[in-house]
Amino acid sequence: MTAKSVAILGSTGSIGTQALDVVRANTSLFSISILSAGNNVDLLIKQCIEFKPRFAIIGNKDKFSSLKEGLKNEDIQLLAGVDGICEALVSVKSDIVLTALVGYAGLKPTLTAIDQGITIALANKETLVVAGELVTARAQEKNVAIIPVDSEHSAIFQCLVGEDHNPIEKVILTASGGPFRGKKRDELLEVTKTQALKHPNWSMGAKITIDSASLMNKGLEVIEAKWLFDVDDHQIDVIVHPQSIIHSLVQFEDGSMKAQMGLPDMKLPIQYALGYPNRLPSDFERFNFMDYPTLTFETPDKDTFVNLQLAYNALKQKGNAACILNAANEIAVERFLNDEIKFLEIAELNSYCMENYQYIASPSYEDYVATDTQVRELAKNWRTK
Repeated sequence: MTAKSVAILGSTGSIGTQALDVVRANTSLFSISILSAGNNVDLLIKQCIEFKPRFAIIGNKDKFSSLKEGLKNEDIQLLAGVDGICEALVSVKSDIVLTALVGYAGLKPTLTAIDQGITIALANKETLVVAGELVTARAQEKNVAIIPVDSEHSAIFQCLVGEDHNPIEKVILTASGGPFRGKKRDELLEVTKTQALKHPNWSMGAKITIDSASLMNKGLEVIEAKWLFDVDDHQIDVIVHPQSIIHSLVQFEDGSMKAQMGLPDMKLPIQYALGYPNRLPSDFERFNFMDYPTLTFETPDKDTFVNLQLAYNALKQKGNAACILNAANEIAVERFLNDEIKFLEIAELNSYCMENYQYIASPSYEDYVATDTQVRELAKNWRTK
């Protein structure tokens, strides 16, 4: 069996490093064609020396000289920036590309990979949030599979295997509730970024951890689910499940439900996506029911965690509404992490941008690009005087 050629975009982040753990444990099944990183040039160099990709790309062009110096003795082609990623995707044929870039940056490379006919293992939810209609239509046109890597969407994907002829009545995304589960608005007025970065169950990057604390991450997943599984907003529910053992569920027209369960470990959905349609053996820790004798569920508090409601609003609006929300939120989280705004102001900033930027009902790719650029400026200037 020929090894599957894998491109990992965002190889130095949480998803990327765990994906390389999966590759490391299955060297006869996978080889690495492309590795890219945003800023962590030192780790990228180490990964390239170990995995010998055809291409290495650093997102931050200021660090290209460091990449060049660190890999001067390796036969690896070096590039920089998002355009560099796209050039590499066109130049070397990969069987599957894991898109683990953070935020909007994943859109152009994902579209490029689709145009090349490469299977997408999608860990960059913002790609479908920003331009879900465009991306899914392009994938259908090119007959390209999009396999979700997010634990929740991977769970739904797994539940749907073998159910092609059975319509979905509802998908139910589970949420841990984050570090502030159960708290009301007055308890969150002065929370710090240190508190917000302490997720109870998952180890993730700063952006996604803050999004989890504000429930924006779940909101983005609601929008992503619409495009991945061709369901409407009223068919997508969110339920808070603090133990993070049931990763998500599907309800069918007869009322029966299927759930995918397991310990909160991202290596499992990563391995599933890379190995699909086969399940690969692993030495991952096994779930023991006696360690979790009680699984509990709660209704999410959309009045306190306004971002989740904003995501549903954007999904109903369609057009460029979700692109506006995503761009605003990326800046809002950045400003919160820089101590420029308070935690509850993340949702206030997001709401302001949605109300004050031009809505476009049928956006083109160029409209998405313009929306993203201009909303970021709007968000950066919010309450700066």
